[in-house]
Amino acid sequence: MSKRDYYEVLGVGRDASERDIKKAYKRLAMKYHPDRNPGDKEAEANFKEVKEAYEILTDSDKKAAYDQFGHAGVDPNRGAGGFGGGADFGDIFGDVFGDIFGGGRRGQRQAARGADLRYNLELSLEEAVRGLSKELRIPTLATCDVCNGSGAKPGTSATTCGTCHGSGQVQMRQGFFVVQQACPTCHGRGKIIKDPCSKCHGEGRVEKTKTLSVKIPAGVDTGDRIRLAGEGEAGEFGAPPGDLYVQVSVREHPIFVRDGNNLYCEVPISFSKAALGGEVQVPTLDGKVSLKIPSETQTGRMFRLRGKGVKSVRSHAVGDLLCKVVVETSVNLNERQKALLREFEQTLTGESRKHTPKAEGFFDGVKKFFQDLNS
Repeated sequence: MSKRDYYEVLGVGRDASERDIKKAYKRLAMKYHPDRNPGDKEAEANFKEVKEAYEILTDSDKKAAYDQFGHAGVDPNRGAGGFGGGADFGDIFGDVFGDIFGGGRRGQRQAARGADLRYNLELSLEEAVRGLSKELRIPTLATCDVCNGSGAKPGTSATTCGTCHGSGQVQMRQGFFVVQQACPTCHGRGKIIKDPCSKCHGEGRVEKTKTLSVKIPAGVDTGDRIRLAGEGEAGEFGAPPGDLYVQVSVREHPIFVRDGNNLYCEVPISFSKAALGGEVQVPTLDGKVSLKIPSETQTGRMFRLRGKGVKSVRSHAVGDLLCKVVVETSVNLNERQKALLREFEQTLTGESRKHTPKAEGFFDGVKKFFQDLNS
């Protein structure tokens, strides 16, 4: 099977600097590293291919041979231009990955910090606007109270791993490469627990559901996130715990729609109220208020009630309540009511332009449209 071009493997041009090559290598190696893709044979093959390309293109002699003769110029079976039978690339591996994978071959793997947790909290609009305290039940991994997170049976302690001698790393030769990886015996910890704790079975952590009281500040909205430091999962073998993030979502309200600090609602009024004017009772989150409707109010008109919105959780500025008036057509009329409307309609005869200027303007426009169409 023919090999791919090394420059193509790393995704760089032939004029790439050594710094660009190293940068591309780090990015791809992190993506395909076996520790991040356990059991993935394709990722392992990609990792080897990326590493091989890096080895060649960062060695000035080999790069020159490759640029001139291609893969044949660096084939180890073709003499001096190749790798050389005793080449050890362990140092390059360690130098490049030392700051990425926790020290490479220089030392054992550090105990991992606990995982962050997320809790989805659904609130009503009233709860979000006013704020409240909530009790949350969080399933998590907590430090074992029997071994205090060590994983070892009380009175005992972990011993140095005999495979890696405490380094947490072993070297494996794969053809021309010397690959460094986590010790399979201690899994990179450098220590072995011979007498594990009976409660956590050597893990140092146990499953637990804890109850937390969380204060939700007034004014939160959907998408806001509250961080509780140190309330996530316990870390491995005494490592620091993660954090808990409470993700807020606010349920739809039957009356109000929220947009930032403002609230919107629709206020239905009768035809007579819209024509003659008057007052209507409008709901707010603090109770009812009276809204004055001027005479000749048209449907869709917006009224602003200042300071009746939501207090911002960040700036503490208070938004407004915007009320959209909707003129409602009367239904289920009796004969007397219908007769009165017919009588009223007759009084408008000959004066429709005066009383309904929008309608008249619309029909004038329609008439002109068809005249222009037929001309």
